[in-house]
Amino acid sequence: MTQEQTRQGFNLSKWALEHPALTRYLMVVLLVLGFAAYFQLGQDEDPPFTFRAMVVRTFWPGATAQQVAEQVTDKLERTLQEVPYADKIRSYSKPGESQIIFQIKDSSRPSEVANVWYTVRKKIGDMRGTLPGGVVGPFFNDDFGDVYGVIYALKTDGFNYAELKSFADEVRQQLLRVPDVAKVELFGVQDEKLFVEISQRRLAQLGLDMNAVLAQLGQQNAVESAGAVQTPLDVVQVRVAGQFQAIEQLQAMPIRGSSGNQLRLGDIAEIKRGYVDPPSVKVRHQGREVIALGVSMAKGGDVIRLGQSLKAAFARIETSLPAGISLIQVQDQPKAVSTSVNEFVRVLIEAVMIVLAVSFISLGMHKRPGQPPLWKRYYIDMRPGLVVAITIPLVLAVTFLAMWYWGLGLHKISLGSLIIALGLLVDDAIIAVEMMVRKMEEGYDSAKS
Repeated sequence: MTQEQTRQGFNLSKWALEHPALTRYLMVVLLVLGFAAYFQLGQDEDPPFTFRAMVVRTFWPGATAQQVAEQVTDKLERTLQEVPYADKIRSYSKPGESQIIFQIKDSSRPSEVANVWYTVRKKIGDMRGTLPGGVVGPFFNDDFGDVYGVIYALKTDGFNYAELKSFADEVRQQLLRVPDVAKVELFGVQDEKLFVEISQRRLAQLGLDMNAVLAQLGQQNAVESAGAVQTPLDVVQVRVAGQFQAIEQLQAMPIRGSSGNQLRLGDIAEIKRGYVDPPSVKVRHQGREVIALGVSMAKGGDVIRLGQSLKAAFARIETSLPAGISLIQVQDQPKAVSTSVNEFVRVLIEAVMIVLAVSFISLGMHKRPGQPPLWKRYYIDMRPGLVVAITIPLVLAVTFLAMWYWGLGLHKISLGSLIIALGLLVDDAIIAVEMMVRKMEEGYDSAKS
């Protein structure tokens, strides 16, 4: 290398012209690797996003809003102020409940968010003993990033909510075995409860106290350790029986009155089986109450591949359900993402074909010398158009390879960026080719042009 070349620096174009065989080999390798990387990219509707907020809820039954604010919320807020990257703390106190929304700074890296939430749990766990007695919690919720791209509805005809929930649990277990499925959540489940309704007038007539009745129910149904019997060969646990197994046992439970008399609970109370009233969440599909199953994809997964796996699992689950229960797909995000990606590929192919046609005609058309017939007066040089034809797929292949290496997937943002970059790429390629053609027409050789 001469002193002048050293002063000018490395010239990639000149090196490519001096090593044509190696240049062609590298171009083919990059095209093949980029083509393979395209099919390995994760596909989703939206890019992954890290939510930097957590909800801390605490319950203190019987306390007023003032007591909750002074003895629970204030202590939790002072502890949260010591957490790294703490930004905003908003609290709401109402009778028997405290809710705090804790938000960290946007400057925190996504990889550090999980450690921050662990620090929150650890610090609040350390000060848990300073809260008043009777406080339930605190409870933490930091799962704001779950997106349920596929939603199924389990519809029934002739089964109650409890029976439908058992089938929903079985469907959930099967969906969790599907590859790339991270979480399956049930919505619209109504928890079954036993309601014991006693009239206050009836209690007054019998001289009973409601708190005493509840205390006797709790003692009868309590789970207590009764020790163990140690033998030379084994240790046998001793358990106290008597827990309620059916409504009839609850109805037959004796209740001791203040005067020492005993009454059956079924004689003084109405005991019935039902569901939580009012219900927390109800889901309806086409006017009928159903249980919905939301499927969340694992981080970095391919939503198209997930949709194909779920389609096979859906057909298998549907055949295993009994008559009267049907599984319906309500939302299909893989189909929407597949449509977006296919549309991008179609637009890309159309753009490349239009650019190539314009390039071949506008850049490669030349006039023959002399006065030949009209249909032979012009000819097309394929070389300028081939430069543009090779540039577009080569640059896209390198882009896909870089996206695969850095873990970037195909979604709305990346597809939009690729479309914008494609327009800039075509513009730059045409300008470069046009400049080369002009310089060569002026008499420059290929190395200098």
